[in-house]
Amino acid sequence: MSAFKPTEQMSALQQLELRIQQDLTWLNQPTSTWIPARKVDGNPVIDVVIIGGGMAGITVSGYLKRYGITNHVILDQSPAGHEGPWTTYARMETLRSPKSLSGPCMGIPSLTFRAWYEASFGVQAWEELDKIPTLMWQDYLIWLRRVLNSPVRNGVHLRDIAFHKDGLLTLTVQTGSVSETILCRRLVLATGRDGLGGGYTPSVIKEIPRKFWMHSSEKLDFSTLRNRHVTVIGAGASAMDNAATALEAGAARVDVLIRRKDLPRVNKFTGIGSMGVVHGFHALPDHWKWRFLDCVLSHQTPPPRSSVLRVSAHKNAFFHLDCELLSCSAHSDHVSITTSQGVLDTDFIISATGFNVDLSLRPELSSLAPHIRFWKDRFKPTAKDMPSGFENQELLNSPDLGDGFEFQEKKPGSCPLLHFVHCFCFPATLSHGKVSGDIPAISEGAERLTRHITQSFFVEDCAIHYQDLESYNDPELSGDEWMNTPLPAR
Repeated sequence: MSAFKPTEQMSALQQLELRIQQDLTWLNQPTSTWIPARKVDGNPVIDVVIIGGGMAGITVSGYLKRYGITNHVILDQSPAGHEGPWTTYARMETLRSPKSLSGPCMGIPSLTFRAWYEASFGVQAWEELDKIPTLMWQDYLIWLRRVLNSPVRNGVHLRDIAFHKDGLLTLTVQTGSVSETILCRRLVLATGRDGLGGGYTPSVIKEIPRKFWMHSSEKLDFSTLRNRHVTVIGAGASAMDNAATALEAGAARVDVLIRRKDLPRVNKFTGIGSMGVVHGFHALPDHWKWRFLDCVLSHQTPPPRSSVLRVSAHKNAFFHLDCELLSCSAHSDHVSITTSQGVLDTDFIISATGFNVDLSLRPELSSLAPHIRFWKDRFKPTAKDMPSGFENQELLNSPDLGDGFEFQEKKPGSCPLLHFVHCFCFPATLSHGKVSGDIPAISEGAERLTRHITQSFFVEDCAIHYQDLESYNDPELSGDEWMNTPLPAR
């Protein structure tokens, strides 16, 4: 009898999990480890350390196992079950991606969200489902982590990266009040939207006392906004989600200030979404990469219709288009906001103004920061490359990554171990396309990264593998399989 045969007593989800183990066995996964174990001064060396245990980190880990790189670990600073943005600043009710996307399943049907959902709630429930509830997506990722047995350590903060004399990376990490040093050969930053910086807030807001404002990516007890006047700056999905959350928490009034004369209507990248873009974008010449993303960013991604309706359903919500933020002045109990349309008094400001690359906000990367090459260091867009008509600072500040998402040196030879650090987070988009942070192509991006790491490990260790080849002496034949017969005499 097969070890994977389900029984009538099993739930549908238990049967699915049994199927997953059978699928992995049929695919001979995980494959045997093939990388020589290393120690330095008696301390073990980890082949790959992944920073970030969310969707990207789990998917990379799954592919590392598939390719026989089992000596790896995932470190995440959040408590178990709260990795990524889904339980913190992702304040939308549902995901924006279609429910049918395969996402982080690594090409295995039984690992898809659909497989998990149908096993948990039934086929009819799947047919009736419109969009995936945000917290349910987190539940799915928690399940995925469990069935893949992902090696996650929670509550661990990366504090510093140094370069070891043996060609290794030395990581200083902290768990609670305890610090430790980890030696590794590769470091993958699977740190999400703000992986190389943080939330961007206009300077006119940052100049007022902190009690009057927050960035949309920060934690906030929205119940503190009850009966208060709240102003949201921005026109994107995050602006709408935060405005709606404030309204639902009982805010007395919410004003949404939008610099544009109209809300963006069309999601440009959705219109060309295909496997061609996923697998071909990173092979484009630089000026074509720039032109594609500048076109997308200049038009801006519209907020989902449901998110806007979630705000406009409240009579105490007000949209102000063509309303540019000019200055803010703080008083004892409120803020006066001067805009291109006049002055607005408010109790609290939510800056839903996106993210930017700013390594000064990431002290753990301070040793790398002076050496990282950005697009602005070598690429000068022409007028033809810029549909927006002006240089796009978000693109100029993108890291200029290699074929395996690895950082490259601003000055050749200044930091040769820099290419052992891989940027598998949102800022990689200009170099590789949207494959390192969003649901649609996260599996393809993770496999691209893992293939590169696998190749580089084999090349680095080729002398060891050749020595193993020479010393390999496990006979296929024992010598008793045949009898040597002389040719017949003529």
